[in-house]
Amino acid sequence: MAVVTASEKTTNLYCPSLTAYNRRKTITINIGDLPMGSDYPIRVQSMTTVDTMDTQGSIDEVIRMVDSGCEYVRITAPSVKEAQNLENIRNGLRKVGINVPLIADIHFTPNAAELAARIVEKVRINPGNYADRKRFEIIDYTDASYAAELERIREKFIPLVRICKEYGTAMRIGTNHGSLSDRILSRYGDTPLGMVESALEFLRICEEFNYFNIALSMKSSNTQVMVEAYRLLVQRLDEEGLKPYPLHLGVTEAGEAEDGRIKSAVGIGTLLEDGLGDTVRVSLTEAPEKEAPVARALIQRYANRTPHDFIEPAEFCPINPFRYTRRDTKEVYNIGHLNVPRVIADYSNIEVTQLDDLKSIGHFFLPVPDKWAMNDQGADFIYSGKKPVPFMLPNGLREIMDFEQWLTHSDAVNKFPLFEAEEWIAIDKTSVSRQLNFIKGTIHSLNDSLLEDIRSANNLVLLLHTDNAHAMPELRRFLYKLVEKAIKTPVVVQRDYSADLGDELTLYSATDIGGLLVDGFGDGVLLQPIFSAQAIHADKLKSAAAFNSIAFGILQAARTRMSKTEYISCPSCGRTLFDLQETTAMIRKHTEHLKGVKIGIMGCIVNGPGEMADADYGYVGMGKDKIALYRGQEVIKRSVTAAKAVEELIGLIREDGRWIEPDEREILV
Repeated sequence: MAVVTASEKTTNLYCPSLTAYNRRKTITINIGDLPMGSDYPIRVQSMTTVDTMDTQGSIDEVIRMVDSGCEYVRITAPSVKEAQNLENIRNGLRKVGINVPLIADIHFTPNAAELAARIVEKVRINPGNYADRKRFEIIDYTDASYAAELERIREKFIPLVRICKEYGTAMRIGTNHGSLSDRILSRYGDTPLGMVESALEFLRICEEFNYFNIALSMKSSNTQVMVEAYRLLVQRLDEEGLKPYPLHLGVTEAGEAEDGRIKSAVGIGTLLEDGLGDTVRVSLTEAPEKEAPVARALIQRYANRTPHDFIEPAEFCPINPFRYTRRDTKEVYNIGHLNVPRVIADYSNIEVTQLDDLKSIGHFFLPVPDKWAMNDQGADFIYSGKKPVPFMLPNGLREIMDFEQWLTHSDAVNKFPLFEAEEWIAIDKTSVSRQLNFIKGTIHSLNDSLLEDIRSANNLVLLLHTDNAHAMPELRRFLYKLVEKAIKTPVVVQRDYSADLGDELTLYSATDIGGLLVDGFGDGVLLQPIFSAQAIHADKLKSAAAFNSIAFGILQAARTRMSKTEYISCPSCGRTLFDLQETTAMIRKHTEHLKGVKIGIMGCIVNGPGEMADADYGYVGMGKDKIALYRGQEVIKRSVTAAKAVEELIGLIREDGRWIEPDEREILV
């Protein structure tokens, strides 16, 4: 990670402030009776899963979604007949007093969009396939042939623009990373720049006709790409003098349960921290009424974000915010440089008395072979504070303890001291560990004088924390300083949360930590639970397991450490050709031991080879009881019956030499 040049300092700004919470100012767009933009609260939306031709089923589902907090409802309209039935759904909802704005989701079919725009309050078009059918071909476009393609698109798109303007219908130009057109891919590649340009081509046509009732989105299942694309979009809008349109935030195909929530928070939360975003959709492979509460929990965190403790302003971003590069650090023991970010489990408030107490963090003792084993989410370090573990730790787990306790301990190979910043300054350095020392502090205690003092040390790791409500930007501001000063000391990020926080624990920690990781910051994670006075030993171990799982989940969602199988599964909609929740659970049951393998599970061809983008394998609905199996974006088997599809998928993984038999001891643990 290099410091940006002087010429780049004015071209990499993408938000109102890098340090103070300040929501980006946008124009207001009108969507029925519920306007969107920076003058209004951040809105929540979701999408139905029932077949659009099932009028009553759609009405019932929309009612459940509205009751759960959904403010806009999107419904797929893959053809003219579904677009026509939107009127029946809308009328049925109005009869029972539900006035929620409806959004028609359009892919491939301009005539369906033109009809829907006369019926509902908003249409969503995907510029990657509105006027194109993806063939995955690389074509060498000349400037003339590219211009001819743009003119062809313009002719197909203008009728929709005119209808939307006439009927007062809003539009979302929603780019998806996985469904960029062959034309965009040929010129810009599979990049955030390609995503942004895909949307701008359509946006320029809208502005040509003075149509501005538009929201924009840059979705991807890759959180790094998603964050970079939104930032670049904002920068390009400003650079070209285009209007500051509202942003719809979302991570595509986030998945289910904890993984889906973590992935959504890493992407969406990172942007919300910088004041970007005017409406949010959390895409979970769950019932749609489960999505709005998660989106609401993410949004509500910013309702009272200001005022917050002062953070020294950053006049410019010292890294490239549009391209991921990990911060360059020195290697200290096994932390920093090319090592994956490390996970430290906090046991400082847990009395470790027996070997099984470490099972919560992925280390377990097997009595029969009389040895320790570790699963893929085995913590790298355990922080015991003032309560050293009373037995020999397993190989692969090292202990961190407060300096005073470390001084009296005989094992200087597997155990390392932690100092408060003030303690480190005062200590005789001949009494510290030669291998690894942790210095804990805030952006204030880890001051310039201390940083200069430790610049050349090769046995130090900083443990950075904050009490600022605007936590992620304060932590990031310190890391900016390290980049500016070219100090290469590794940094472990520490955050503490109530063990009783529930869903918010997952969302808040994924935002605070993930927001740093997607920018290449952070050489380790320490999530510390705050226990209630009533918490018993079993409760504390359960929390330790939850915090450890979340830490590994955040690293995986940020694409910085892959510790388990990743499922890129769509949230289902009216186009879906099988039960996504049931199928995802079935595929997970057979493949969740395949560390680092990415499997896309898509309900239809629209969310097929494109939407799953960088998946290694794909399971895609192509008809009733018919599944297509993909290797990357190449279809390998077509029309496989659903009953045999999982077996065939496993066979495909075997062919590539990536299949391993499930380890029974890991499953039991």
